[in-house]
Amino acid sequence: MAKILIADDEQDIAMLIARYARREGYEVTCVSDGSEAIEACQNEDFDMIVMDVMMPDTDGFTACKKIRETKDIPVLMLSARGTEYDKLFGFEVGVDDYVTKPFSPKELLARIKVILRRHTASASSVSRQEQKLTARGIEIDLLGHNVTVDGEKTELTAKEYGVLLYLMKNKGIVLSRDQIMNQVWGYDYFGDDRTVDWQIKLLRNKLGRFRDSIQTIRGVGYKFEDQD
Repeated sequence: MAKILIADDEQDIAMLIARYARREGYEVTCVSDGSEAIEACQNEDFDMIVMDVMMPDTDGFTACKKIRETKDIPVLMLSARGTEYDKLFGFEVGVDDYVTKPFSPKELLARIKVILRRHTASASSVSRQEQKLTARGIEIDLLGHNVTVDGEKTELTAKEYGVLLYLMKNKGIVLSRDQIMNQVWGYDYFGDDRTVDWQIKLLRNKLGRFRDSIQTIRGVGYKFEDQD
């Protein structure tokens, strides 16, 4: 049974999500602030976090960043604001998905299911025979989910890691935004396809002199090339 932490200072919303989640058989813990979410994750292991951005004391972005320092827990962020800046900042701190209020509880649960399924599959799919993936000066440790660039460890969010892994596994193949979205996010995204563009921009910035390994194919999508 998956354990979900819900962090939202709006009690009605937290209880609504909790009710739908429990109907699906999930074990649910609710807190009302980011600092409480951090403390809960220090004391207990969760399979996923659903967290509001705007909370008293400690906001969701700060809490997510702090939690990700020690634990690899997928995070779905809720917000009354749906600006490009908010979404981009969320991806930078490691958010897996971003849902704007008001939302459909059924759609939210569908997203939760997909994120949990993806996270579980990602953790169990790597065999001992396939431990590393390399191209140019970029190396992915598939078991440890670590990425190094020129031998130096590079901190990537879960989505940046997923995008890089998918591109590197398909070197030389042009992948559409929809293909990347469906592979990394695991469903047909209900927002605009600039989400992929944002992730690519952030990822390129972290690849240093190898940023040009990810090539933009105008009007189609992206591909990874390992030739200098």
